Amino acid sequence: MTDARTAPYAALLLRISLGGLFLAHAGLKLFVFTPAGTAAFFGKLGLPPALAYAVMAAEALGGLALILGVYARWVALALVPILVGAIVAVHGANGFFAQNPGGGWEFVGFWTVALLVQALLGSGAHALTREA
Repeated sequence: MTDARTAPYAALLLRISLGGLFLAHAGLKLFVFTPAGTAAFFGKLGLPPALAYAVMAAEALGGLALILGVYARWVALALVPILVGAIVAVHGANGFFAQNPGGGWEFVGFWTVALLVQALLGSGAHALTREA
């Protein structure tokens, strides 16, 4: 059985962790790889380079929304396609383990599952919006 007293705090911890991961990855693309470099990488993958800007915006805004607890259930679901896209376009061909050359899909797959868990749990404690 789920403990109703602690479950909202579990959802809070998950929400903040997921949001922090998305902000970190957005920051990596913005400040290390640069937006132009990220767009060029997307192009090398056969994706539209402009998609890189949408992904960076979704990661940054989605990360903030998760941390603040703004419609976290829906934001978590909206971010799933970004991670599935990362598996399909980048990590899937590198095998399962994250330590494989080029990074496998292990971490991104687990991150995707964590987003689905967040969507099932809802926002949890200290969220700016409450969801039914």
